[in-house]
Amino acid sequence: MYKGFSRILALHNVEKLQLNVSNLRCNILCARKLKPAGIGYILVRTKKHDRNPSALFVPVPVKPNSDDINIGEEFTGRLKKQDLLKILNKFYQKPEIRVLASENGLDDQLLHQAFLSFRRHCLEHDLPPDLHITISDILQGAGHVDDLFPYFLRHARRAFPHLDCLEDLKKISDLRTPANWYPEARSMDRKIIFHAGPTNSGKTYHAMERFLKSKSGVYCGPLKLLATEIYHKSNKSGTPCDLVTGEERRHASLYNTLINGTDDNDIETSDVEPYLLEETELTPSGHVACTVEMTSLNNKYEVAIIDEIQMIGDRGRGWAWTRAILGLQADEIHLCGEAGAINLIEEICNTTGEEMEVRSYKRLTQLKVEDTALGSLDNVQPGDCIVCFNKNDIYSVSRAIEQRGHEVAVIYGSLPPGTKLAQANKFNDPESSCKVMVATDAIGLGINLSIRRIIFYSLIKPVINEDGEKEMDVISISQALQIAGRAGRYGSAWETGHVTSYRPEDLATLKMLLSQPPEPVTQAGLHPTSEQMELYAYHLPHATLSSLMDIFVHLCTVDDSLYFMCNTEGFKFLAEMIQHVPLPLRARYVFCCAPINNKLPFVCATFLKMVRQYSRNEPITRNWLSGTVEWPLPSPRTILDLVHLESVFDVLELYLWLSYRFPDMFPDVKLVRDMETELDAIIQQGIFQITRLLRNSEQMIRDEDSGFAIGHGSKRVNKMLAGQSMGEEKGKLSELLVARGLITPQMLKKLQQELSTDKKIDRTKKNRNRRK
Repeated sequence: MYKGFSRILALHNVEKLQLNVSNLRCNILCARKLKPAGIGYILVRTKKHDRNPSALFVPVPVKPNSDDINIGEEFTGRLKKQDLLKILNKFYQKPEIRVLASENGLDDQLLHQAFLSFRRHCLEHDLPPDLHITISDILQGAGHVDDLFPYFLRHARRAFPHLDCLEDLKKISDLRTPANWYPEARSMDRKIIFHAGPTNSGKTYHAMERFLKSKSGVYCGPLKLLATEIYHKSNKSGTPCDLVTGEERRHASLYNTLINGTDDNDIETSDVEPYLLEETELTPSGHVACTVEMTSLNNKYEVAIIDEIQMIGDRGRGWAWTRAILGLQADEIHLCGEAGAINLIEEICNTTGEEMEVRSYKRLTQLKVEDTALGSLDNVQPGDCIVCFNKNDIYSVSRAIEQRGHEVAVIYGSLPPGTKLAQANKFNDPESSCKVMVATDAIGLGINLSIRRIIFYSLIKPVINEDGEKEMDVISISQALQIAGRAGRYGSAWETGHVTSYRPEDLATLKMLLSQPPEPVTQAGLHPTSEQMELYAYHLPHATLSSLMDIFVHLCTVDDSLYFMCNTEGFKFLAEMIQHVPLPLRARYVFCCAPINNKLPFVCATFLKMVRQYSRNEPITRNWLSGTVEWPLPSPRTILDLVHLESVFDVLELYLWLSYRFPDMFPDVKLVRDMETELDAIIQQGIFQITRLLRNSEQMIRDEDSGFAIGHGSKRVNKMLAGQSMGEEKGKLSELLVARGLITPQMLKKLQQELSTDKKIDRTKKNRNRRK
């Protein structure tokens, strides 16, 4: 099976927050052992597996037919194993056999494995009478060794069930013409308008002008924050607009109630209580702002906006932009993004028979690259934003700046949206004493900030390669331009933006990146649908969902001049995690699409508990969830406490996401949203006091290890957070997890009880199967 499943507790990585436990096996969370005969075939994966789909399979053990008694032996006598072995080896060595095998779907790799299985079967079991007689005739010179091929092929098809339906599988996974998947959109005469320009050029503003004047429209954005901003802008301007994201629904008619008591100037970024679109008397508005994955392809609109269109080339999420541009039923589709995507979109429009108009924009404010690097945090000035690419740097830089007398706002990707907005408001407020920000590239999209100067603390960040593996690499031109462009926002106090690096040795590289146009986007992402997976499951009923996905990816045919298959590692990871849980295929597919960080052990463990609860047809209530996350939660005292609270917030977001897919089983949406609001406030207070949390973390380490030099405390915290082994930390994994604050003793006890229960259930099932 997929070996990556062992990461459920082993890999704990929030940027550099990683628990380095490499040998953790999957039975920590899942007490199961799947036998080959129960799967249909076994998926074998390596770090960089062979692109040949045959590398995915090993033969299923073929059980002898209970009706095969030694009738053949009564007719022709017993066969000597030595003679039988000679005949079989002679059969395998014939070139003609390889040609016949290839014509029947057996390449050299599958042929070899099938022959080994066939030979073992012939030597260890009684042969069917017809095969026994055929081999006897060959030994007597009355037959030819080629006569064995029909029997071999029959065995091979039992060992490799996919051989009988390989052509059907290839047809299902033919993705060369994705434009044809959306006949309703193809029947329309759509007008495509590309608003191309850099950050802060007004391209989205011009598209929004058309959106607000239209009779109906949809805005598709990359982030919940961006969709929420459009929701507020649209309703504020008098155009009723609903909000639809993976975790919530808001109706336009509730907008006045929503902003009651809120200053109009703060509407766009205020953290207001969400109102759910549940009331049956409310009808959807003509306009909707949504995240791109939630785009409805069933409704017709006058105007559609697809923002950040260059993300169509994203290795993980690009499929959502492809789906939107090919499938939206809109008279006008306005694409906003970098000029590097123009050629690709033109080629896609050629396949749909549509023409595209390009409107180019220039940056509204000047952006200057400084000639000197910052060099030292002593040189930080009001309006500066230091951009880091991992949490350790966020923590250390923010603390060092506060020690120099500056109040700091902190923003990074795993913070709740409300906390991000609160930090942004604190930084943007002219009356606030907070004039410096430390952030990750999370500021590149979705948050409007009054930044005078962007300072790149580093130019190296983790990236996901084509195989779904994390690598460290220099940021791309597009990323550099996107982040640097946040300085000098039009209409802010800083209408001239500045950018530089922290280290002098990075400045030349930064200037080179910023002097070039964005890299061209050459391919658009695609992803298998649930319907395609269901068809695969029909042909391969014993295959796991992870195996089905891997086979699909390897058998699919893609026009690689325009498209690529998006990374499916996260999907397969979740599929392997819940494979032992009995679920209908459609529900299993939906669970595997859940947007969770599979590097967070607490989130993964809770996700698994939710799936088990669902499989037992027991509703996942607020009380159940409270017990699982040990609600209520105290304010954080250390950085690890804060990290755990962020994981709990992810769990609440997961609940809300699932509640819109399985409303009957996740019924307490409003109650969980109240929990989320309360937890957001707790995390906000933790971020406001992040320096104190760092001090407490260092003090905790000094208390545990009084012999360690005090002056190295911050380095020790960094190593602890990064999951680097300190040598002295030995012992049981459970003790390490508790000591690190990743799970509580109560959680560990519950987990042990669940594992014990699961083992008993597995033993009971095995005993029943043996009796049968």
